Amino acid sequence: MHSLYFLITTRFRRVGALMGLLLTTLGRPVAFAQPTAILRGTVADSLSGQPLAGVSVGLEGQPGGTATDALGRFRFAGVAAGTYTLRVGALGYRNAAQPVTVAAGETLTRTFRIAPAALSLAEVTVSQPRDPNQSLAAINQIDKVLRPVNSAQDLLRLVPGLFIAQHAGGGKAEQIFLRGFDVDHGTDFAVSVDGLPVNMVSHAHGQGYADFHFVIPETVEQLKVYKGPYTARFGDFATAGAGEFSTKTRLDASQVKLEVGRFDTRRALVMLDLLGNNNRHLFSKKPESAYVAAEYSFTNAYFDQPQDFRRFNGLAKYTGQLSDRTALTLLGSHFTSSWDASGQIPESAVRDGIISRFGSLDPSEGGHTNRTNASVVLTTGLPGDAVIRQQLYYSRYNFNLFSNFTFFLNDEENGDEINQTDARNIYGYTGTYDRDDQLGARSLHTTFGLGTRIDAADVTLRRAVRRTISDTITAGRVFEQNLNAYLDETLALTDRLTLNAAVRADVFTFDFQGIITNDNGNPEPLNGRKTRARVSPKLNVYYELTPTVQLFARSGYGFHSNDARGVVRGTRNDNVLPRALGYEAGSTFKPLPGVVVNAAFWALHLEDELMYVGDEAIVESAGRTRRYGADFSVRYQLTRALFADVDLNYNHGRLVGVAEGQNYIPLAPRFTSVGGLTLKSPQGFGASLRYRHLDRRPANEDNSIQARGYFLLDGVLSYTRSRFQLGATAENLFNVAWNEAQFANPSRLRGQTTPVVEQLHFTPGTPFFIKVNASVFF
Repeated sequence: MHSLYFLITTRFRRVGALMGLLLTTLGRPVAFAQPTAILRGTVADSLSGQPLAGVSVGLEGQPGGTATDALGRFRFAGVAAGTYTLRVGALGYRNAAQPVTVAAGETLTRTFRIAPAALSLAEVTVSQPRDPNQSLAAINQIDKVLRPVNSAQDLLRLVPGLFIAQHAGGGKAEQIFLRGFDVDHGTDFAVSVDGLPVNMVSHAHGQGYADFHFVIPETVEQLKVYKGPYTARFGDFATAGAGEFSTKTRLDASQVKLEVGRFDTRRALVMLDLLGNNNRHLFSKKPESAYVAAEYSFTNAYFDQPQDFRRFNGLAKYTGQLSDRTALTLLGSHFTSSWDASGQIPESAVRDGIISRFGSLDPSEGGHTNRTNASVVLTTGLPGDAVIRQQLYYSRYNFNLFSNFTFFLNDEENGDEINQTDARNIYGYTGTYDRDDQLGARSLHTTFGLGTRIDAADVTLRRAVRRTISDTITAGRVFEQNLNAYLDETLALTDRLTLNAAVRADVFTFDFQGIITNDNGNPEPLNGRKTRARVSPKLNVYYELTPTVQLFARSGYGFHSNDARGVVRGTRNDNVLPRALGYEAGSTFKPLPGVVVNAAFWALHLEDELMYVGDEAIVESAGRTRRYGADFSVRYQLTRALFADVDLNYNHGRLVGVAEGQNYIPLAPRFTSVGGLTLKSPQGFGASLRYRHLDRRPANEDNSIQARGYFLLDGVLSYTRSRFQLGATAENLFNVAWNEAQFANPSRLRGQTTPVVEQLHFTPGTPFFIKVNASVFF
């Protein structure tokens, strides 16, 4: 362990030294430069007084710009003496400006308090000076304001180009499709909420399992999307991309909401502002807020077998400033759900009239799960324009699932039902040090990150008959730890050209102590411990062609870890942390004041992977893959209240080193698109009409079986006043018979005598569904 740590830290220091030398050389000041001034300040919400992070700040008529840090602070150094107009702007806030006059050698401070305002795309900026890798920032902010969100699943759909599919009664994590990936339940897409990791390592059901259902959709305030492995802040699973969700720091008003819909669907939501505007303070006299939120959902869904799906979510959050330089965030949440599932069914069973499209071959499928989270974040401003953010978090997680994918294929008498359980504790720490500095006349932003995550889990895979356990396939204790560090440097090479260079180092310890059933059906010990490391460099370039056109070229290495049980059993140690290489080029631009466009051409290469298949307790090699494609997104404000949007995503993926015609990547999407029209106003009527389309795609390697595509249309209506809101949501307006989750595999029905063949299995998608809702604000 010590030798590996020495190797990693030595490489990290060497790369960091080379980066520092490059950046120092590029930013070397010109001799005899004229004395300059420093302009600094803060930006806060005019209603709450809370500092605002990520607000764009610029000097009118000058290229480039900056953004506020985690404490709402900004800084311009190297400002030539003269008179300027200082402008600040953020989506959902009214732009503000102040004239400033600075003299050589002077340090000038300005304060802004900006007020919330209706959405205006004319005020959207395309550059992201503090976080240049988030080229989708403008798109993400617009979508969060405009797109209707009715469930936790809808939050994931806010990621441009991301599709999901549910195939277990609503209780399991969804299948995720992005950039030519069927990333299963999250193997190649990293998800976090308020800094809490959602993906589960060495999960009983599948590597990277990302159950997002513990999030109350009305509490989410912001989404940041990063496609590709180009950002050093993300490590494990962030190959196709990563999504960061943040919950609200404060409520505009308390709320009670009730929903009723088809298929015995009911939901109740309560959100309470605990402090309001009555000047009560918990920890300080500085601005602070606290609220609690809770929801309860029930549905029997549209299957012949009632799903009896029940879910409860609770959240409590405090945000406040302890001093001018210190902010504290406390968060606690609890989630629990249970369900019965109809599962996926073979096409032949429906075609032969054995069951309907909404029937079930094993009604005993289903399960229950719960998760409890606690987090504390301390953000501290240091002298010299530096900020330290530290977070400690803990999660307690339980999972118990009964599934049957092949029915009577392996056991013609009792059936093939399996039971997977996962009981784990997650402990984590992340710390970042951010600093704005100068290299000569050029601004330099440095981020150093350090973190660790520990998973201690008891996992089992057992055979079952109608939820009665028969025998154990594998069981044991997983201990997995990730230590990581990264250095990220962003240097303004010129007024228009920005370089972002970074390197990340990860060290993993995999440990499994347990048993596994061998090929002869006998249990035998499976104990082992391995340590592996991965270094991932990144290099990105951004050019501001005009204030409304930003060009970018990005590249980087990433990886995803494999299941600890597969690591311990595997013989190919080089594939414990399979590497991904990605690169892309594109632009974010505004051809008109009310139009925002993002376009990118990308490619991604993955190494040969050892994959642990949780459903069967076996290790498989997925082989090398190569993908490339194009993403295109447009947001258009037609009038003050009417908006249009469209996402087009083309993906081409193949297995590498496999004969032509046998090299398709199963279930990898080829073309996806979403779009719609939205009428949005603070008061009065609102509406949205949206479509989503997923093309046909190969379901197996030779494309002899295809997963069926679909085109769906959904609608939303609402009427909003200051004290209440009424609304209705309709899904699948044309009542299309579509398949949500689809897989190609063999199966056998009870008493089946015909030869077993591989065929398409599917979970039917939602038929026409409508629900109404009513909210009261106070």
